[in-house]
Order: sequence, then C-alpha cells, then structure tokens
Amino acid sequence: MDNLDRMFRHLARTVRAKHPQYLAQPFTVAELHQTILPYRLHRRELGLETNEDYEITLSELLSGARDYLIVDESMRERLRSELANKNPDPTAFKQFATSTVALSPSALRSLEAGPADDGGTAPALDAVSPTPLTAETPVAAAPVPPKASQPPPPKAAPAPRAAAAPAPTPSLVSTSRSPIGSRAVVAKAGDRCRYCNELLPSGRTITFCPHCGQNLTVVNCEACGTELEVGWKFCPICGRPAASG
Repeated sequence: MDNLDRMFRHLARTVRAKHPQYLAQPFTVAELHQTILPYRLHRRELGLETNEDYEITLSELLSGARDYLIVDESMRERLRSELANKNPDPTAFKQFATSTVALSPSALRSLEAGPADDGGTAPALDAVSPTPLTAETPVAAAPVPPKASQPPPPKAAPAPRAAAAPAPTPSLVSTSRSPIGSRAVVAKAGDRCRYCNELLPSGRTITFCPHCGQNLTVVNCEACGTELEVGWKFCPICGRPAASG
C-alpha cells in the first residue's frame, strides 16, 4: 500500500463516517482539501510526514490516478502534466478549487471487497458505517437470537383484595353494587370529584366521574402509592391507614 492507496482508503472511510452525502454526489476540490481531508487533521492516518508530501499525493488523487476519483478532464491533464515534471508544483491543484470530483463507485466496491490477492493495491475498507454505497449494495441483517432463549416477561401479580366490609370515605358516604356488578359509590350533596373538582351527582350510584371519567372507587396510599378500593382501612402493602386526619 503506497501513499495514494492510503489516502483514498482514508478518504472513503472519512466520507462514510462524517460526510455520507458525498457517497452519491460530487464535491469541490476546495471542500476535499479544506473540509473533508485537511492535512492538519488527518496527518497521522495518512502517514505523510510533510505538507508537501500531502499535496503531491492529493494532486495524484485529483489527477484521476488509478480511477479512484471521477475528475474533470482539464484538471486531469493539467495535474498529470505537472506531476510528470522533475520538480512538480505541489500546489497546482489549488487553481481547480471550484472543480468538482466524485468518489468512483467501482473503486469503493473494490475497497469493500478487499484485494484479490496479497499483491493487490486496493486495501479492504473497514466497516465504519451502515450506510450503503449504492442501492445495489446488500445490507446484512443483524442476527436474531433463537426465540427459545428469550423467556417470556413475568406477568404482573394481581392487586390484593381485602375481605373487609366496605366503609364510607370522607367524601363518598356509601358503597353499593352497580347494575353491571362493579363496586360503586353514592355521593352526598356538595361532594366533588377528587381528580377534577367538579360536583358529583348527589344521591346517584356512580363508579366513574361523569366529568373526567376517573374511577372514584379507587384511591392511592399516601405512603407507597398502592391503589386502594373504597372501604379499605389500611394499605395492604405498607400497612398505613387508608385515610389520615
């Protein structure tokens, strides 16, 4: 693997991880040089000791070498001519700052597949993002563990029922059985719903508030929050009296 291979490999990984939109659309030379792959931020990964080495390698990449990038024809010819000189100008690519380039789909596929043998020049691209390169690239599904190894969730224990006879609460004076067999209450004149504070119909057998629909036969323990039915004198969980004061 030489400097050019290493630069393209790192470029492909950087685009997949930080600029995935550029897998399918072109970008400018200035963006590549200043934003996507600036030397000051990628020096270690590129393995280039000097900025001049970086600019020469970048010029090779922008010249279309090894078909790693799809480049403008005029830039290709100009940079290849400059690189052929004995002392090439490493900054020649900067005059094409507004020219657009794109990652070669075939080169990206070669990186994913890896080299055909030890003598290949295209290193395999490490998996750094689940984003597919093209619409044709298959996406591997995550393994699903056998259903037998997943025990069913435990069922919630039913709320304990007290056998004590029902007794009136401070606001609801009596209880009875409603026509459908559920526990109900009879409100006194002036009694209000403890949830919405609306007046309850006095003298009528009710289970739910006609204004907000809340169940009036259930209250919560002030200590532990356990649901208590009308008539319970103590919480079956923590033993605190159902009503205080």
